[in-house]
Amino acid sequence: MLYYAKGSKGYFFSEQELKEALFGALAKLGDRKRVLAVPPDITRYHSHAGELTVYAYEYCADNFKAVLPALGTHYAMTPKEIEHMYPSIPQSMFKVHDWRNGLYTLGVVPEEYVSEVSGGKVNYSWPAQVDVELQNGGYDLILSIGQVVPHEVIGMANYNKNIFVGTGGSEGINKSHFIGAAFGMEKIMGRADTPVRRVLNYASDNFAKHLPIVYVQTVVAKDENGKLRVCGLYIGDDIECFNLAAKLSLEVNFIMLDKPLKKVVVYLEPQEFKSTWLGNKSIYRTRMAIDDDGELIVLAPGLKEFGEDPTIDKLIRKYGYVNTPKVLQLVEENDDLKNNLGAAAHLIHGSSENRFTVRYCPGGITKEEIESVNFLYGDLAEMTKRYDPEKLVDGYNTMPDGEEIFYISNPAIGLWAWKEKFKD
Repeated sequence: MLYYAKGSKGYFFSEQELKEALFGALAKLGDRKRVLAVPPDITRYHSHAGELTVYAYEYCADNFKAVLPALGTHYAMTPKEIEHMYPSIPQSMFKVHDWRNGLYTLGVVPEEYVSEVSGGKVNYSWPAQVDVELQNGGYDLILSIGQVVPHEVIGMANYNKNIFVGTGGSEGINKSHFIGAAFGMEKIMGRADTPVRRVLNYASDNFAKHLPIVYVQTVVAKDENGKLRVCGLYIGDDIECFNLAAKLSLEVNFIMLDKPLKKVVVYLEPQEFKSTWLGNKSIYRTRMAIDDDGELIVLAPGLKEFGEDPTIDKLIRKYGYVNTPKVLQLVEENDDLKNNLGAAAHLIHGSSENRFTVRYCPGGITKEEIESVNFLYGDLAEMTKRYDPEKLVDGYNTMPDGEEIFYISNPAIGLWAWKEKFKD
C-alpha cells in the first residue's frame, strides 16, 4: 500500500514539507506501540534519512524505541557521527548491527531460482538473513528509511536491500554482491529490475510478510544553488514506492553523455569516504562514461584503508583490483576468496577492466600501498592544486592550459554513462 508519493524533476521539498509528509503517512498507519527505525549510517548522510528519522522520533514520541543503522559491512557509527546525522535522538537508542553475529535466517531462496535469474552465472541458494532485532524485538512498525539512487550491486539502491543487506549477514551480503558482479555491472546499474533485486523480492514475498516494514524512500538531487535536496518522497509497505522512486531517480541522478570522457576527476568528501570499499564509487559510477585509454583521477583526502572490515581489507591487499576473468579465476583457486564472495565482487567493481587508468590521490595511505592494489598513485597536494574542488564545477571544465576534464563532486549521488554503453 502506498501512503505517500510526491516528486518530480525540478521540485524540492522544504524541511516543513518533509516533516508534514512523514507525519501524514504515519497518521495513516494508526497507533503503533513499538517503533524501530532502520536508516543508513554516515556514509549515506546526503540521503536526508537523518532528518526523516528525527521527524519519526518526534512523531512517535514514547513509542519510538530504537534505531538500528543499516550498516551492512560498515563500521559502527561513532557518537560524533550519530550526533551529526541524528541530532536530538538519544544515543542510548542506537543499536549496532553485527553482520557476522546476531542474525536470524527468515528463509532460503532456492538455488534453482538464483541460477535462473542470474542467467546461470552463479549456482547457489541465498539465505534471507536479517538482524535478530527485526525478528525478535517485538516491534509493530519497522521504518526502513533511505535513498533510491543508481547502485553498482543491485541496480538501484534501497527498498528491501536496506533490510536484507543493510541488516543482513555475511553469507547473504557476500552472495548478493557476487551475483551482481558475475552478472555484469553494465547490465545492472541504473535498472530497478535486476537479478539481485529479484532474489531479494523473492525473499520479501516468501519470508518477510510478517515483518511490519514500511519503506520511506527519498530521491535527492542538486537544486539551482548546488545544494543536495529531496525532490521525491515515497512511503509504502510494498514495491510500488520503490518503483516510483527509481523512476524519478533515473531522471535526476543518471547523466547520459553524448561522447565518452577522456579525463574524469572525482572528489571524495573525507567524512564520507575513508576506504576504497566506499571510495570506489568513483569507479563504479563513471566506468560507463570513461573512454578506452581514458583516465580517472580520484582526490581522496580521507582515504585511510581499503576495506572497512579487517578480513576484506586483508583480501584487497592480497589480490588487488584486477579484471573480472582474473577475479573469477582467483575465486576458483583460493578458498579465502571463495568464502568471502563480497570481497571478490568488490575486486571486480573496483577494476577498470584494463580499459582506463585509475589514479588515486590519498590522504592517509602510502604510494606503495596504492600501487600494491594495482592503482596508479597521485600526490594529493599536487593534484588538488591543479584540480581544485573549490574552483571546479560539476561537469565539463577547461583548465588554464586548455586541458578539458569532467568533474564530479560526489560520485554517490549519480551515475554517468556514454549513451553507447547503456543499452536497454
